[in-house]
Amino acid sequence: MLIKTKHFGEIDLEEDKIITFENGIMGFEECRRYTIFYDSGSEKRPAVSWLQSLDEPALALPVINPLLVKPDYNPTVEDELLAGLGDLTEENLAIFVTLTVPSDITKMTSNLKAPFIINADTRRGCQIVADNPDYPVKYPVYDYFRQLKEAKEGKTC
Repeated sequence: MLIKTKHFGEIDLEEDKIITFENGIMGFEECRRYTIFYDSGSEKRPAVSWLQSLDEPALALPVINPLLVKPDYNPTVEDELLAGLGDLTEENLAIFVTLTVPSDITKMTSNLKAPFIINADTRRGCQIVADNPDYPVKYPVYDYFRQLKEAKEGKTC
């Protein structure tokens, strides 16, 4: 299936890479089909991926596994919110949070309050609001990326 994107051009996408968000995502409820892009030229998966809408070519959100920036991340979620995803296990569960990168990169944040929960087996996803009061919408992540860059360059903190 050939899809058009604003930021990545035309992409040949296999059907099994489509993730369906039955209710869309916050602010984009009409967009229900997505895929996750990352630089496959690298041997290991990069920290940042892109949640690309298949319904709106201009909609691509930078996302990250929240455990990379908050190792004890464990959102509290009502079970009925996840019921439509199918049976979730440690093997098929994928969780992503969005990144916001302002012009002052030191102010980069991640939204720990509204993660994307995906069942990789059923390719169904949803965005929920975590009940955890200590998970902010704007969690600072610049230091994580700075340390990652320094580690790649052989520097230590």
